[in-house]
Amino acid sequence: MKVFEKLNIFYAALIIMALAFFMVCTSCSDSSSDSDTEETEETTDTSSDDYIVAVDPELFLTDSGAVTVTLVPCTLSDGSEGDCYQIVTSSTPSDHTMGPWCPDNIADGADAGGIWLEGGEVYDVDGAFIENMATFYGDDNWMMYDENGDIYTTETEDDCANAANPDVGEEYENFCVECLPSYVTDMSTTYVIPVTPVKLATPLSFGGFGPPGAASAPSNRGVAFNGVVFDAPAPTDAILGAYTLAPFDDAGGHINLNAGYHYHAATGVSTQVAQTDDHAAQIGYAMDGFAMYAQLDADGNEPTDLDDCRGHSDDTRGYHYHVAAPGTNSFINCLSGAYAE
Repeated sequence: MKVFEKLNIFYAALIIMALAFFMVCTSCSDSSSDSDTEETEETTDTSSDDYIVAVDPELFLTDSGAVTVTLVPCTLSDGSEGDCYQIVTSSTPSDHTMGPWCPDNIADGADAGGIWLEGGEVYDVDGAFIENMATFYGDDNWMMYDENGDIYTTETEDDCANAANPDVGEEYENFCVECLPSYVTDMSTTYVIPVTPVKLATPLSFGGFGPPGAASAPSNRGVAFNGVVFDAPAPTDAILGAYTLAPFDDAGGHINLNAGYHYHAATGVSTQVAQTDDHAAQIGYAMDGFAMYAQLDADGNEPTDLDDCRGHSDDTRGYHYHVAAPGTNSFINCLSGAYAE
């Protein structure tokens, strides 16, 4: 009997040791799992990409009646349904005057004309610019003024329409094209943007300009607080190829008989909403509802971490865009969010 008792005690000890080892290993495994989970949650929680800021309709300049903002149901390009803001605008800015565009004489200063965007730079369209176009472009066919220095400029709505035609006739060569606000007095345009932006995994190119088969968004980039659209790049090559010049005013805008007054550059003239932390000022909203900000902050610096669409995130504004330099004839390069269909 004593032999069996000793064996039972021995086996019992082995069982106790095995159980203790199993518990220790299980505790190690659980500890490692908890550590991994905490690290993952921390990374997710601190990602400002997940922070979405809704559109603030109070920022739009509705007091003049040129802009109205209404809440409407909508379907977004990703198939989701929700609420959008419907922005109806006369495309007439209430916060600045439109023009001038073309100077009258080659002796005129910068205040008599607008600007031109070339090679990433902004040039004043003053009399000297017009006088020196042959040298500027290395082409002697440029001669946009007569023997008195008076600049050839479109003078009627028909001239505006004909000179802006892609197949512009020779009779408009060497004309400065100036379409006036009086030509588009009855215009009303509607834009719809999501109340709460929806970030997409893959950005959308504008107007079908992306790779074949790629999803595309409308050509409009966004809307300024005054209701004027941030438009697609101006077809400057086609304009210059017809030996015409269609300047922008100092706000970066000009008039098209079909689109009305619209911007091709953000020059800091339209309404901006300053930020308390010296971040670049907000200038409007993109068509996907994400906010658009000026290129440079209060210290004159541009963000260095912008993505392909010119967007990035911070803990105050969430995901948002910074527009390109005015001389580039552009704003943002693509949409990171879904747009209203």
